[in-house]
Order: sequence, then C-alpha cells, then structure tokens
Amino acid sequence: MSEQETLDFAEEFARYRRTALAEVEAPGPAAVRRTVRGRSRRRLAATATTALALFGGSAVGYAAMSGPDHRPGPVEPTPSVSASPTPPPTPTPSPAGTSSSPTTPVPDGRFSRSQLLGVPVTLPAWRAGPGCPTSQTRLTADARDGANSLLALDHGDIDGDGAVETVALVQCVLGTRGPMQVVAFDRDKEGEVTTVGRVVATTIDKPQWLFALDVVGDGTVRVQVGDIAPGGGWPAEWSQRQWRGYRWKGESFAQVSGPTSFGQNPHSADISVTTTDLVLTTADDGSRTGTATVRVRNRGTKPVAHVDLRLGVPAAVRPDVDGWAPCEGEPQDSSDPVTCTLGRLAAGAEVRLDLSFRLAEGIALGTGKADVRAWPMDAGFDLLLDVNDADNQVRMTYR
Repeated sequence: MSEQETLDFAEEFARYRRTALAEVEAPGPAAVRRTVRGRSRRRLAATATTALALFGGSAVGYAAMSGPDHRPGPVEPTPSVSASPTPPPTPTPSPAGTSSSPTTPVPDGRFSRSQLLGVPVTLPAWRAGPGCPTSQTRLTADARDGANSLLALDHGDIDGDGAVETVALVQCVLGTRGPMQVVAFDRDKEGEVTTVGRVVATTIDKPQWLFALDVVGDGTVRVQVGDIAPGGGWPAEWSQRQWRGYRWKGESFAQVSGPTSFGQNPHSADISVTTTDLVLTTADDGSRTGTATVRVRNRGTKPVAHVDLRLGVPAAVRPDVDGWAPCEGEPQDSSDPVTCTLGRLAAGAEVRLDLSFRLAEGIALGTGKADVRAWPMDAGFDLLLDVNDADNQVRMTYR
C-alpha cells in the first residue's frame, strides 16, 4: 500500500467513527463500570485489531464495516431469581392408533351357577354359634349338613361401574334349618371371584328366612324375607313375606325400600301356663288323691281357637273326676302325658283348672317332677307359633 492510499484510508475511517459515534447513546453508570473493569484486559487486543484493520488492505477493511452482521457470540447467562419453577406441560393424550394403552375395561362379574359352584369363595361371617366355613369354601348344590348351600342367584350392575355382578342366596345347612344370607360377588382383574359384601342375612328374631332374590335395573337387590323359619311343624306358607330392597353404598349395603318390621303373624299366638304342686294324700279307700291348680292365659291380641294342655305325670297317676269338665274328649283315657284340649280362649283371658288326680292303692310313688306344657292351636287343630314360648312350659312337683 502506498503512502497516499494509507492516508485516504485513515481519513475514511475517521469520518466513519465521527458519524457512528454521533448515533450511539451515551453509556450509563453500569456500562461505564463494566468498561473500566475490562479496559485493561481489552487494550492489548484492541491495539492489535486496529493495526490489522489499518494495514490489512482497503477492500477487506471496508467490507468488514459495511457488510452483513456477524453471527453473535456466546451470551452470559442471566442470574437466577427466586420463583416457582414452571411445571412441565401436560402431555397430550396419544390419538387412536398410537402405541399408548387403551382404557382397561371393568371386569365382568357375571358367574353362572356352575361357575360359582366350581370355585372357592369367601363368605361374610355367619352369626355367632355353630356355623359353616367362610374362608375359601366351596358352595354346594345340595343341602349337606355343615356346608354352604347355593339356593338361588341373579345378576345386575349393583355398584354402578357399568359391569354386571352376581348376587347369590346361600344357606349354612344345620339340620332342617340354618342361617341364610344374600352375598354379592364380582370378578377381579385376574378373573378370580371376589366378594363385594353381604346384602342381608337372617337373624334369631326376624327375618328368620329368605325365600327369593331379584336384581332390578337400577342395581337394587330385592330380597323376599320371611318372619318365621319353616320347619318343626311350621309350614312355610304361614310365614309372613315381604320384599325389601337394598343398595350398595360404597362400603356396605343398606335397605332403601320395603317394610322394616313385621306385625304379629296371623298364625302365631302368645299363651302362658302356671301350676301348683301336686300333693297326694291317702283317701278312705286306701288310694291317694290330690289336686293341682293350672292356669292358662292368652297374652296375645287375638283369640286362640284351641289350647293343647299336656301334663307329664307318671302313668300310674290318673285323672280323677273333679276339674276336668272344661277339657274336650276324655282326658282319663289319654296315655302319658295326660292331655286336655281346651276350647276358645279370648285375647287377655285366663282359664283356671283345678285338676284332681288319683293313685291306686298299693302303688308306691316317690317325689318327682312333671312337665306341664300348653300350646296354642288354630281352628283346624294345627299348632300355632308361640311368639314367647319360654312361658309355655313349667315343672310341677308331685309327691
């Protein structure tokens, strides 16, 4: 480069600086402090750059000042501030056809009779006293003593999850009776039977029997309950029956419809009996005679057509003449026990019987006790249920 070219380039550079600096805003205090701190470190590099610009050639130097902007260099990170971090965006559900898993369907809890009989199940506990197994036990199709017999079943969506469950009527067979309960079953994700809970069960009081069940469209489990358990001379048709509805409440079933109690059964009554001791004394003919006073009371609210009275005295002690007139038939002809059938006894009424007995001469008789029992009967002489049979029998001492 010639001396003239060098002077022309220097003049051009000076003019550029005057024009550019006029457009630059005066730096603030912060910028000045940064400039002062970095001045000593940048002085050497700036001197070398200026020398290169002055002596590197006019074409290269001018292009560096008037060409397109350079790619910016690294930027110092911004100081952090105390703030809650922004949560990551919620992932958008994958559309149909992608690799994401579809919604798992609710297991279907429908079991047929044969399926339920073929797998072990767990039952809610039976009431206190002799009972049947409850943990992983097999239901049976017959009334085998000491087993859980499957009597009936139905299906429906009882918990509102959109799938069907199974409801079963089960009895713990104990002789001719045994407690009963309605149990709901479902299916878990592995396809196994799982127990939802007990819908209703029989009690010692009422209901004593469950006759049928039915699941309706809204998930209500309807159970036909009976006040008195059949058996022991009590026919099933005499039991009062009610349909009661039960719904699943998240943790257990609760009654939502139907009656909650029973009135007095029309085939039941409430009578009681009391007696005095029978003391035999020697009569003029050498026999021994005595009288026992027996009282029978109707404590119920309805009349009783007949009362069956039985006295379990020894066979040698026979009914005498006095006091037996209210009895129908011939009590003296009855064997052990001596039987007296009384007629209609109104509600709240009481009958007193002064019954005489005779022991033939020469027959020895020590001291003992005899059962005296009274039982209500209907017009057809069928025994009725006594709602409080604890007072239907007493012991009579004879001597």
